[in-house]
Amino acid sequence: MNKAIIGKKIGMSQVFTENGTVIPVTVIEAGPCPVVQKKTSEKDGYDAVQLGFKEISGRQSNKAVMGHCKKAGLSNPYRTLKEFKLDNCDSFEIGKDIKCDIFAEGDVVDVTGISKGHGFSGVIKRWNQHRLKETHGTGPTVRQVGSMGSNSTPARVLTGKRLAGHYGVDKVTVLNLKIVKVDAARNILLVKGAVPGAKGSVVSVKSAVKSLKN
Repeated sequence: MNKAIIGKKIGMSQVFTENGTVIPVTVIEAGPCPVVQKKTSEKDGYDAVQLGFKEISGRQSNKAVMGHCKKAGLSNPYRTLKEFKLDNCDSFEIGKDIKCDIFAEGDVVDVTGISKGHGFSGVIKRWNQHRLKETHGTGPTVRQVGSMGSNSTPARVLTGKRLAGHYGVDKVTVLNLKIVKVDAARNILLVKGAVPGAKGSVVSVKSAVKSLKN
């Protein structure tokens, strides 16, 4: 992996090709992201680059983050700090901005974000299970969980049983998405397909780690 940037999901749109094909795209405001810190194998045990996204005022941050950003020569702190293990960390300079034009049209990327939260959800919504029968004494509810499995032995619900519970707010990575267009003037990336997260959520765009199958 040699390219990475932090962005904000704006929403979805569509792009028409010259032959009239419609391509669904996700609009991502990517960067500019300054290099806040570089980690090296000699000092930290691994090579990585820490990027910042969305500059904020000092009263919106704390002293630790303010001092960390000031050490990198930045006038203000940043709301989001993310670390990326890149192959070419030596080519990055602390304090220098990384913009969306590091990617080009046709690049294949992986996009990571936090999925939408659905609160406490039942087994049908959370695990796509079937309803119970609506006849022969079943009820009065038909959307509840069905059989719990074992009887008197081992007399407990086995670990891993898919039950109702909190659904969403998970870290999700979608692999091998293609960049349709790069608008460097507006810091915009158009990525083919959907990416995890709600509108306005923070996502990270990285060069793909797995090759596409032919």
